[in-house]
Amino acid sequence: MSKFVAAVVQMSSGTDVSKNIDAMDVLVREAQQQGATYIQTPEMTGLVQQERGAFFQSVRDEENDLVVRAGASLAKELGVTLHVGSTPILVGEKKAANRAFVFGPDGQCRARYDKIHMFDVDLDNGESWRESAVYRPGEKGVMLDVAGAKMGLAICYDCRFPELHTAYARHGVEVLTGPSCFTRQTGQAHWHTLLRSRAIETGAYMIAAAQGGDLEDGRSTYGHSLIVNPWGEVVAEVTGESTGVALAEIDTEQVAAARAKIPNLVNNRPFVLDQVKDAAERAA
Repeated sequence: MSKFVAAVVQMSSGTDVSKNIDAMDVLVREAQQQGATYIQTPEMTGLVQQERGAFFQSVRDEENDLVVRAGASLAKELGVTLHVGSTPILVGEKKAANRAFVFGPDGQCRARYDKIHMFDVDLDNGESWRESAVYRPGEKGVMLDVAGAKMGLAICYDCRFPELHTAYARHGVEVLTGPSCFTRQTGQAHWHTLLRSRAIETGAYMIAAAQGGDLEDGRSTYGHSLIVNPWGEVVAEVTGESTGVALAEIDTEQVAAARAKIPNLVNNRPFVLDQVKDAAERAA
């Protein structure tokens, strides 16, 4: 069993990578000073930029990415596990990966994860998003051990696909992650429900740092970075849309207890789908 203190960092990232790194630095240090040893930042920590030309002028490959360098250095300096929820990484001609990085206390990159599910939607307030036009989807889930707990990586829209999180849980994952840049409209409707649901159905913790407020590139984001325990209770939250940090203890004994009470991962059974025919079809 494992115990550690986790923190979610809520940001309002803009179009200037250097300013975003400075904001990350301040908030991560605040979380570390409050006792966190695992610290998670939001999706698109390093850059939030809708204008495609300006976006590709700012995005770099991993070897030259400033956020990657800063994250590694900060983790080593503070002696923490720093999970950069994601930052865009150039992976081809006019293509980026929405990539998460987990840096260990030694500053080494322990895991990378590319967002699998692309946010290609049309909302009823006129918002339209086509992540697949810019980003190359990831193709694999990623698990790693953090402070003795098994963690599964995901990003934002991935939280709407329970099969990913269930697969993690069946492979022993105790802590799920969901760093996000959730829109205000979808966040108000679904954020807490989705993340609590993923925690409840897997009996795992969910840790989800988020972008908050009206961002520089014009999008509006929901905030409410949170940590949910395996019983589905919110145990830490940056309420509202302002920047800040929130901390909670992660205790994997609670994972074992929740899964013992409701052993749905064990009780799951295979089934087939049967389409019932109406009378006319049966007579034919």
